[in-house]
Amino acid sequence: MAGALFEKKVTMNDNNSAGMQTAHMSAANAEPPVPGTLRKSLKNRHIQLIALGGAIGTGLFYGSSESIALAGPSILLAYLIGGIAIFMIVRALSEMSVEDPKAGAFSYYATQYWSKRAGFVSGWNYWFNYILVSMVELSVVGSFVNYWFPAIPQWVSAAVFLVVIMAANLLGVSKFGEFEFWFAIIKIVAVVAMIVGGLAVLVFALPTASGVRASFANWFTVGGGFLPNGLMSRADDGSWTGLLMALVVVMFSFGGTELIGITAGETENPRVTIPKATNGIVWRILVFYIVALGVIMAVVPWNTIDGQTSPFVQIFDSVGIHAAAGILNFVCLTAVMSVYNSGLYANSRMLYSLARQGNAPAFLGRLNKRGVPVAGVLVSAAITAAAVVVVFLWPTFAFNYLMSIATIAGIINWAMIMVTEMRFRTMVAAGLSPADSALAGKSGREALDAIHFKLPFARVTPWAVLAFLALVVVLMCFSASYRVAVIAGVIWLAILLAAYQLTQAKRK
Repeated sequence: MAGALFEKKVTMNDNNSAGMQTAHMSAANAEPPVPGTLRKSLKNRHIQLIALGGAIGTGLFYGSSESIALAGPSILLAYLIGGIAIFMIVRALSEMSVEDPKAGAFSYYATQYWSKRAGFVSGWNYWFNYILVSMVELSVVGSFVNYWFPAIPQWVSAAVFLVVIMAANLLGVSKFGEFEFWFAIIKIVAVVAMIVGGLAVLVFALPTASGVRASFANWFTVGGGFLPNGLMSRADDGSWTGLLMALVVVMFSFGGTELIGITAGETENPRVTIPKATNGIVWRILVFYIVALGVIMAVVPWNTIDGQTSPFVQIFDSVGIHAAAGILNFVCLTAVMSVYNSGLYANSRMLYSLARQGNAPAFLGRLNKRGVPVAGVLVSAAITAAAVVVVFLWPTFAFNYLMSIATIAGIINWAMIMVTEMRFRTMVAAGLSPADSALAGKSGREALDAIHFKLPFARVTPWAVLAFLALVVVLMCFSASYRVAVIAGVIWLAILLAAYQLTQAKRK
């Protein structure tokens, strides 16, 4: 989602199925795959890199300029605070994923532990969110291709990448995992190279284009110091800036990290792999956001990062390495492909899960011999293609209104995860765990203690996260570009709830 939010800016200026799915116990991993079932083909290296790549997108490479402009060096605190929140959200999701690994995690758990209505809202909200995010990614892919080949129409680039990624997803989950593995490797290498290059400038005191000596002291001495705009202040143009306002941008840069939960139903050994990938979120945020941006602001004065070019390009330009723009263009092209690849995978599994719950047409719950929900892939790709056409024909409508729904949909999704986790623990304590769960037959404190991968401080953490998300929504109301998202969110929830009632009425 991070890339989508940034691209919005630059263009205009991530229960019932339990009985119907085949149970996936660890012993089944050694058996030949059964036709018509999901494949547990994602290996540990796939999950680790999928989780890692999910937090690195064009929002980091380009969109970090916006957050730096809002908070200056204190943006490092914003990423730390937001990172802790997103870590707890993914820990809550992973707690359920490890005990009950199923496709379409959010929707399945909301149905199983909350209500069918909650499963409907959660599943369709996430599906539509990724449709819109994918829409933006595909609509801008042509701009990256045009960097080298300006004569190619942007719609041609979008069509080619849509077909290529769709074909990869139809080949099976292992192929999806391989694509994501290598996409993530490219992004990781780019960030690490920037960090190493920046540290070399600092260690060897290399001269920079700004004339300001590279030093970590620049965090405190340049442009008003570490907290130049305070917690929250009014700029000359009437807009709000400061650390708190930066939290809004920061939170959406972490969109896609929750993809770990979606992969649980197709992971070889979720009880080992999911905890490893989830716990790794902490150091990923520290290295790829806090360390990377910290080095950038030590080399390039933060008040010269204006968003006209990427901060990553500026750090190399400042020491005379001008090929960085072309390299970063390639990295961002792979980042866009990665987001759409993840989006199509997540959407097809979400439709599969919704169909198994009875919350979507039954044909979307069918699998081919490779264990791929083909109809889910094709339908999601077709709707995304239609959305891309909307972008090209009516860009103002697409970015002002459709992307507002995508913006708020992430908050809705995260909030529902936390509420679902509380409902999950209530049902576990009541002895109502699924029959194929390791918790089956246990109740009370015994059941809660038996949870393999516990959410830290589970009594208070969900409430703290929900309060934090509420704060983010309030802060969104202070920004003209995000205020419309809050309004759209209320309307969007009403539409989802009405749609659920209509679908239920038709079945009666």
